[in-house]
Amino acid sequence: MAKRNMIWLASYPKSGNTWFRGFLTNLLFESDMPANINDLAETSISSSRKIFDEYTGLSSADLTFEEVDRLRPDVYRLQSEESDELLFKKAHDRFVFVNKNQPLFPPEITKGAIYFVRNPLDVLVSFAYHSARPVNKMIGVLNNPDYAFCDKEDKLQNQLRQKLGSWSVHVKSWTEQTELPVHVVRYEDMVNETYKTFEKAVQFIGLNKPEKKIKNALKSSDFSVLSEQESKGGFKEKMIKSKSFFRQGKIGDWRNHLSKSEMNKIIWQHQEIMSKFGYINENGEPVF
Repeated sequence: MAKRNMIWLASYPKSGNTWFRGFLTNLLFESDMPANINDLAETSISSSRKIFDEYTGLSSADLTFEEVDRLRPDVYRLQSEESDELLFKKAHDRFVFVNKNQPLFPPEITKGAIYFVRNPLDVLVSFAYHSARPVNKMIGVLNNPDYAFCDKEDKLQNQLRQKLGSWSVHVKSWTEQTELPVHVVRYEDMVNETYKTFEKAVQFIGLNKPEKKIKNALKSSDFSVLSEQESKGGFKEKMIKSKSFFRQGKIGDWRNHLSKSEMNKIIWQHQEIMSKFGYINENGEPVF
């Protein structure tokens, strides 16, 4: 019988996933010292090429994107079967079906998914910085329903292809699917109502942790701690062209970087989902 021991930590990039993984590592290990950001506990990304090749015994480089996608659920099943513990997997893929009615993320091994959502105006600025690309180019990325990571045929990357789609497509795919239990976490609530928001996520996962340990884990994974660790020892998840992975993490920083025209290009494309999650008011004006 399949074990329901997989927790997916899913998000569009730059939405709080890494912060939560840092918190989770500190919570699970309960160390007196903050956990190293380059050793985040059992939260390897679900699109790891190395892990895929190890579990399948195949070279993913010799397979088509579609063939890889069809095998990925089996890799997760094998990982689930091997473990007697909860497994946490970071995912930037949108929620998709890879073979008729087969979800990429198998329901029978899944305990739940936490989906991190953030104001796309702030995502845009942070993602542009992270990718070392101008804002006007990144607007096209957030608005592109066919956008994907690692989808170049002529370049072998350390991750498998991940279909993201536009920001709205991604958010809807996870928050409106009915295959897996999902707990939605807004980045803005992580910042403004930190303890309450993280405690709810811990309860959803099913971890029995007292208030003191949650607060200690939050202190050890504070943005300033993560940022300082990166400045001293680097961070393996940083893209080569960007100056740093952890930039500011502030709410509303987009106001310092976007023109009104750029703002409107995002709101016009994503107003339905922005309204649903409280990022614009009834007049279509930004809330954060």
